[in-house]
Amino acid sequence: MVTTPQSLGSLLKSARDIMRKDKGLNGDLDRLPMLTWIMFLKFLDDLEYQREGEAKLAGTKFKPAIEAPYRWRDWAAKLDGITGDELLAFINNEETARPDGTRGAGLFRYLRTLSGGIGDDRRDVIATVFNGVQNRMISGYLLRDVVNRLNGIHFTSSGELHTLGALYESLLREMRDAAGDSGEFYTPRAVVRFMVAVTDPRLGETVLDPASGTGGFLVETYNHLAQQVKTVADRTVLQKKSLFGCEPKPLPYLLCQMNLLLHGLDAPQIDPGNALRHKLTDIGERDRVDVILTNPPFGGEEERGIQGNFPEDKQTAETALLFLQLIMRKLRRQGGNGRAAVVVPNGTLFGDGVCARIKEELLKKFNLHTIVRLPNGVFAPYTGIPTNLLFFDRSGPTNDVWYYEHPLPESRKNYTKTAPIQFEEFAPLIAWWNQREENKRAWKVSAVELLANGCNLDRKNPRAKEDVTHLPPEQLAADILQKEQRIVKIIGNIQNLLKKSSGQ
Repeated sequence: MVTTPQSLGSLLKSARDIMRKDKGLNGDLDRLPMLTWIMFLKFLDDLEYQREGEAKLAGTKFKPAIEAPYRWRDWAAKLDGITGDELLAFINNEETARPDGTRGAGLFRYLRTLSGGIGDDRRDVIATVFNGVQNRMISGYLLRDVVNRLNGIHFTSSGELHTLGALYESLLREMRDAAGDSGEFYTPRAVVRFMVAVTDPRLGETVLDPASGTGGFLVETYNHLAQQVKTVADRTVLQKKSLFGCEPKPLPYLLCQMNLLLHGLDAPQIDPGNALRHKLTDIGERDRVDVILTNPPFGGEEERGIQGNFPEDKQTAETALLFLQLIMRKLRRQGGNGRAAVVVPNGTLFGDGVCARIKEELLKKFNLHTIVRLPNGVFAPYTGIPTNLLFFDRSGPTNDVWYYEHPLPESRKNYTKTAPIQFEEFAPLIAWWNQREENKRAWKVSAVELLANGCNLDRKNPRAKEDVTHLPPEQLAADILQKEQRIVKIIGNIQNLLKKSSGQ
């Protein structure tokens, strides 16, 4: 039976409505993870059915990732299966009565202790995912109702997978909206598509997002690479040797895994640790990748232990600057084709001190060929801070930096959550990309001039008309706040230096 987008949307809405009745869940930030881990287990069981059938046809032995009685078909598929306190005990308890009448580990404990063998990392993926998962529902009867609803999703249909993928992305946006001021901003799909398109990863190259979040860059890159697949060998390269990520927070990690699975990546290779945890000097050529596409968190502060992984003269608490150093270190040197596209806040362009020293290295050892200045409100409502896209590679030192000021459409005053930037708006920029000429939107500045001016990359469009309009109040406030935060940090550093010099 084919599930339409309307019926699938209705099914998910029905499951969320049931969850609203449960006293253990508090808003979409609780409901979405619940939906995700339940769908994750249904997806795995459908995938196991499919692989088991393929193994029979091929005459080979099939080894399931999840064994009875922990498979979806064993405890969830029957509409009149275990429910109430019995269901909660089976999921939550360390040891419990299982659906087949025996006693053993509870579902979550079993999943967390799975271990894969050589050539089969599905079990490891499952174990890592469920290490950070909790069941927050306190009514086993409502949980049974949710399970029964989600049992209606069939992950064996490519059409249904595509529909669910689109619906899931809308759920991710809702979750990020609910997160409010968590400090991590959803990168608009149009911006991600543009960055992937002009960076143009090729099949056979390794692509990394060291701050994966919910997987937007990796999903878009997967779609880009999938169009290059021509043979079975190509598909193996895409599935096993192309995409890598890093996401330390349990909820985004789970969402990233599910997002990639839904879009066709069989066993996502997402590191659940902090990408900044390794000493920078320990990263060698074998650890490097061909392409990095990312929107690292900014405005946050890393602990002193993490800062110690970086050169003494470039240590800072500012997360964005640490990630920029990591990205520079992780780009492959051999062949000179290592390249990166990175979202950065305006403060990175004009920052001095440690920030300026990092940019000096970027200009002298990398080719910072393009800075795209995004218009106001692209990241609304998550932040009013102006943002930019940096594009650089390992082809040699920078000669000139091209700037491109991406405009708001003439009919628009600003972007909003309900009317975000569209990919089609990047058409003039994409057309300009490979045939560069100065125009009213594009200009270039020599690296010599930038280095001579303290590596201040915050250059205004020389052809722009004098400002006759004021920035929106929320952006002015964000700029002032950002500068005040920098002043507080500088004062704090001065105070620490004074204490050390006085022997305190």
